[in-house]
Amino acid sequence: MSNFGKGCHLHLIDGSAFIFRAYHALPPLTRKSDGLPIGAVSGFCNMLQKYVEGNAGPDAPTHVAVIFDKGSHTFRNDMYDLYKANREAMPEDLRPQMPLTREATKAFNIACKELEGYEADDIIATLAVQAREAGGRVTIVSSDKDLMQLVGGGVEMLDAMKNKRIDRDGVIEKFGVGPERVVDVQALAGDSVDNVPGAPGIGVKTAALLINEYGDLETLLDRAEEIKQPKRRQTLIEKRDQIELSKKLVQLDENTPLDFTLDDLEVKDPEPETLLGFLADMEFRTLTKRIADKLGAEAPAIADAPAPAAEVVEAEAIPFDASKYECVRDAGALQKWIDQAYERGWIAVDTETTGLNEMIADLVGISLSVEPGEACYIPLIHRESASDDLFGSDALAEGQMPVNEALNLLKPMFEDPSILKIGQNMKYDAKIFARYGVNVAPIDDTMLMSYAMHGGEHGHGMDTLSERYLNHTPIPIKPLLGSGKSAITFDKVPIDEATAYAAEDADITLRLWKLFKPQLHQVQVTTVYETLERPLVPVLAEMEMHGIKVDRDVLSRMSNAFAQKMAGLEAEIHELAGENFNVGSPAQLGEILFDKMSLEGGKKGKTGKYSTGADILEDLATEHELPRRVLDWRQLSKLKSTYTDALQTHINPDTGRVHTSYSITGANTGRLASTDPNLQNIPVRTEEGRRIREAFIAAPGNVLVSLDYSQIELRILAHIADISALKQAFSDGLDIHAMTASEMFDVPLDEMTPDIRRQAKAINFGVIYGISGFGLARNLRIPRAEAQGFIDRYFERFPGIRKYMDDTVAFAKEHGYVQTLFGRKIHTPEINAKGPHAGFSRRAAINAPIQGTAADVIRRAMVRMPDAINGLPAKMLLQVHDELLFEVAEDAVDPLIEVARDVMEGASDPAVKLDVKLSVDAGQGANWAEAH
Repeated sequence: MSNFGKGCHLHLIDGSAFIFRAYHALPPLTRKSDGLPIGAVSGFCNMLQKYVEGNAGPDAPTHVAVIFDKGSHTFRNDMYDLYKANREAMPEDLRPQMPLTREATKAFNIACKELEGYEADDIIATLAVQAREAGGRVTIVSSDKDLMQLVGGGVEMLDAMKNKRIDRDGVIEKFGVGPERVVDVQALAGDSVDNVPGAPGIGVKTAALLINEYGDLETLLDRAEEIKQPKRRQTLIEKRDQIELSKKLVQLDENTPLDFTLDDLEVKDPEPETLLGFLADMEFRTLTKRIADKLGAEAPAIADAPAPAAEVVEAEAIPFDASKYECVRDAGALQKWIDQAYERGWIAVDTETTGLNEMIADLVGISLSVEPGEACYIPLIHRESASDDLFGSDALAEGQMPVNEALNLLKPMFEDPSILKIGQNMKYDAKIFARYGVNVAPIDDTMLMSYAMHGGEHGHGMDTLSERYLNHTPIPIKPLLGSGKSAITFDKVPIDEATAYAAEDADITLRLWKLFKPQLHQVQVTTVYETLERPLVPVLAEMEMHGIKVDRDVLSRMSNAFAQKMAGLEAEIHELAGENFNVGSPAQLGEILFDKMSLEGGKKGKTGKYSTGADILEDLATEHELPRRVLDWRQLSKLKSTYTDALQTHINPDTGRVHTSYSITGANTGRLASTDPNLQNIPVRTEEGRRIREAFIAAPGNVLVSLDYSQIELRILAHIADISALKQAFSDGLDIHAMTASEMFDVPLDEMTPDIRRQAKAINFGVIYGISGFGLARNLRIPRAEAQGFIDRYFERFPGIRKYMDDTVAFAKEHGYVQTLFGRKIHTPEINAKGPHAGFSRRAAINAPIQGTAADVIRRAMVRMPDAINGLPAKMLLQVHDELLFEVAEDAVDPLIEVARDVMEGASDPAVKLDVKLSVDAGQGANWAEAH
């Protein structure tokens, strides 16, 4: 009979959370005697000791166990092979430390449990239920949201990092529902970290609203037809099987077959000889002495003690709840922080503004940090809230520094080359400061460090990095600003709340920097960060702030012309259909195509409506004229709404220019992404799309100059895959796309048209990136058999391409990443996935080294360009993949082209010597269309 019952208190420690917290919170540490990585073990032991010391009072546990995951394959992978498929591979230096954490647990004389085929959460769930049914209390030492479904009835959670208990109210605060409905919410919301699909477009908040309204998931799904919101209704109906699978994936198994009982988990004192012997073996000099003193034992001698620097990394990181955040309200207080920056040689900085558009947002406040756990916030223009100001004026709140006074004090330090300024997405802050006359340099950027190390593994926003590497969820911005019509700007946030939020941002940024900086060298991406990421920040900031001039009248005329052409296409479509209908209505279009015209391929969803997405229409367009015309109509509609109409709203009233913003981390391969507005996706395959570039013009007395790499990705492919035929063709100066067109379409080179060449270009790039005959048929709107024939002939002519593709996929499967010629690692976490993601993952891996190397080349060119064109009356305005666009005085066009071409064609040297010479085409004109 079990001795566990009423009055007993079971603690269940999430071992994996302890390990990863320890690994990511501390810099690398190796055992001096043999170089064994032990940083995570050191942190883990410190955390266990802290736990033991903190649970020695009257509420101490009677039973305790540390629960671990054993292996990565569990019964959930048998249900869904993509479960946790996007988790990155375990860091190489952590792998040998995993068994040592088990040894450490046993050395502390704490039960250590794991089970093949089950997750630690399932073991915790089973033990928690057993203990609850036996009448005991349970504390789960973890902040893992998946375990919150167990809370209640004597079971609570403890976030040891924040020393915060999570009860039923805490679960409701997190999920919007009680613990008994957590799995229902998770089933709908999904989980990107664990790759649980959920219901697309439904987040936790919406899921909670639905579950609270309908009671439970099953009732919601059974009554989904009642949902008024069309898209949500369709998702719940069409994705029911996926949602039900998601619930099975998130539901913990409370009947895990355990080979031990609760009695086996009884608390035991450590055996001094065993524990101290283990710690001494690990060479933890400080911890060994501290625990020996606690136990009243003599610390064993450690012959090869770590160097003093290693003592520092044994120290536990300062918990966030112990951080000290100050509101700086006067010059004297600010000067103290500036003095500390000069003492350290670095300072983390973050800005708070009235919006996300750096060209118009006002600077509300500045936060600084010089040591982990210490940060300040300098409020500048916070306004009185409505409750404080009866007349609703914009009066400044009391206790703030004038903007000019604060910036005058900070400017010398921000511009001092001896002080490193550390930020997260530093380009944004640099642009804000630049508008106030402050040039922030030199800089380090934690977002870019993460991108250099973990491109392709996860996002690089501060919240993601903090949760992943610091095990800390930052204060969310939404509760401060609100949403919808009641949303406020940051200057209306009360200063005390703003201080907690903003100072924490600077603190997190500094902690991430201290963690990431030494890791850059460890994972061998220091050169990538130092030459391709960090120096690009000031270059892009200057380009974005200068912007490009846009003619509003040209856009307006184009919008009208597109509207007229759309009307003409509608008339053609109605004639082909034999009746009038709303071309923009997918439902009406589906009825015409599949009911009236009886075309093949019609599929109805659970709503009873036909699907008429682009993929469906592209298939039909290879056989019938009506879907072709509909695709043309949709393309014009998109050009009008997305570009000719929308671009007019993006013209800055002060500059008359459009100021796009480039995301350095926007694509896994290193390509830049353009947003607000996106100027990189303006279509160039159609005449209408190309005409949009006519609206981008040069200022009076200037012209636009475009310099564009010629077939750079094919040149890189020829080098990487060592394809002699391609190398020779480039050496002979042949137009590869025209050559392909001549061979594939049997058209003499002197009769080549731009449209035929464009089709050949689609074949060239489609084939090398693994496109199928099905996909090529869609792109070219030709029969599938004909498209497959093109692909087969292509591989016959260039057999090295097939070998490159196979070798690249094999490398990705073995290493978990592919690499550019410049050392950029693009991780491929889903390369071993099965099912619908398999083909995409394979193509992405094949594409990445080529596209990534091309992206690296143009980055290197952009970094070198400002110095090269210094002294010329010219500005670099835009980067569009392989093209750079400049604005230059009319009399300096030739010198600009000569200098810029030299920089671009020599951008790979001396780091990489390509077998195929890079070539750059140049053009000029009064507008972008003429220049390109």
